[in-house]
Amino acid sequence: MRMIVCEKLKKEAEGLARPPFPGVLGEKIYLHISKEAWQLWQQRQTMIINEYRLNMLDSSAHVLLAKEMEKFFFENTA
Repeated sequence: MRMIVCEKLKKEAEGLARPPFPGVLGEKIYLHISKEAWQLWQQRQTMIINEYRLNMLDSSAHVLLAKEMEKFFFENTA
């Protein structure tokens, strides 16, 4: 088990087993986001897809989700 200090939850927690997807953002999430925070994101992601009625076959939907993901994990909400 890999422990990290999660930037989202501001506590030590179990890290992800591997980057959730390729690229810089995937690597950043792997290094700084816990499994628990990733599960919170998955719930939020579902809400965003439904709220905006995103078509996940459309590349612009992926761009929007990536921006929302970065805000969710790394923008200071305090």
